[in-house]
Amino acid sequence: MSSPQQPKRRQFFKIASAGTVATASGGLSMMLMPEAALAAEVLGADALRTLTKMARDIFPHDRFEDTLYTNAVSGYGEQAKADEKLKKLLLDGVAKLNAEANKKFKKPYAQVEKEADRVSILKGMEKAKSEFFAKLRGDLVVSLYNQPAVWAKLGYEGPSADKGGYINRGFNDQTWMDRA
Repeated sequence: MSSPQQPKRRQFFKIASAGTVATASGGLSMMLMPEAALAAEVLGADALRTLTKMARDIFPHDRFEDTLYTNAVSGYGEQAKADEKLKKLLLDGVAKLNAEANKKFKKPYAQVEKEADRVSILKGMEKAKSEFFAKLRGDLVVSLYNQPAVWAKLGYEGPSADKGGYINRGFNDQTWMDRA
């Protein structure tokens, strides 16, 4: 029987630094979400928190925990690490969002308590055809709703191609759309 392989020094420091960022930005739940830790490292914990709150405000579901929204925006960490233009778009967008919230409510976007107040800021961005807003909203359609945990919340059983399709598996007995 072979003994487990010990992580190399660089791997250890990478894991340890991700844990430190995760703990500083969101506690234990971040440590369990490596993509979120990377997003917090690349974009900053405040930007990740703002993007998460924005995601919830764009696609609100009371039954969804924040973790699902954080998962949905965490993919930006890896993308922004490789694409400086995207990183700038996201960070500038968050800065504008916070500036508007500070102007209207004297606090950053993620700290505005009332959902309706935050949504009023988003509606302004939508009306102004903000590239940042359009990017986030468009990406969330896939990144939020393509999570099996979200499917379970909505009662959707998931894809059925590998099971022969729906025709012989309750084609006409769906109820999940009634709950959406």
